Amino acid sequence: MEATRTDAATTPSAERPLIQVNDLKKRYQMGSEVVWALDGITLSVERGEYIAIMGPSGSGKSTLMNMLGCLDTPTSGQYFLNGQDVSHYTDDELAEIRNREIGFVFQTFNLLPRVDCLRNAELPLIYAGMSRSERRERAAEALRKVGLGDRMDHRPNELSGGQRQRVATARALVNRPSIILADEPTGNLDTETGDEIMMLFESLYRQGNTLLVVTHEEDIAHHARRILRLRDGKLEQDVAVTSPALADAVVD
Repeated sequence: MEATRTDAATTPSAERPLIQVNDLKKRYQMGSEVVWALDGITLSVERGEYIAIMGPSGSGKSTLMNMLGCLDTPTSGQYFLNGQDVSHYTDDELAEIRNREIGFVFQTFNLLPRVDCLRNAELPLIYAGMSRSERRERAAEALRKVGLGDRMDHRPNELSGGQRQRVATARALVNRPSIILADEPTGNLDTETGDEIMMLFESLYRQGNTLLVVTHEEDIAHHARRILRLRDGKLEQDVAVTSPALADAVVD
């Protein structure tokens, strides 16, 4: 959907998309060759959506994830996040936006091995400068939300793969971000454990969280309510999921 304005601040936040991307392009110089990792992406994401991003290797999905996650800036185009044009923010400004607006869940969990779950979950709040008592209360709340209220004092090596991913998800939730961005969240898990994590994501979606999941697996993508398919840096397809995998499931 093409945007018709550039001054997002003039529109009340409840009326504008959470994400608005306009003609986003990212170019890399590979020796003498120019590679367009993104080539004119335009899309909107409303609050509370559950979206899967798919595409073959080299399609641009990882680059798009980096853009949406404020890990990189585009060569051209605009990216409005919560009404702010973050397209040309400095590294420090992007870091502040990431810590405030985006919760990341990674395939490899990225937990600190020598500290317990509570300490791992509260890390974003340490960077945010929150008081110790408040951040520990918030981290404990996030761990209970993902079903780990009885594992707060356990270290990662005392947990299963699924429990580690739940800790990573709690860490993503602790700042109460606008977006949860998950990169292949079941990639290192067996099928049964992966199903548990997708049930957790379904629960988070029903609680009103905005989820963007990057995956190459069709069955994982069909847990979402919308699929974006990329190819050669372009948005090839943007479709609604007609029968989401867990739409009729009972979740806690």
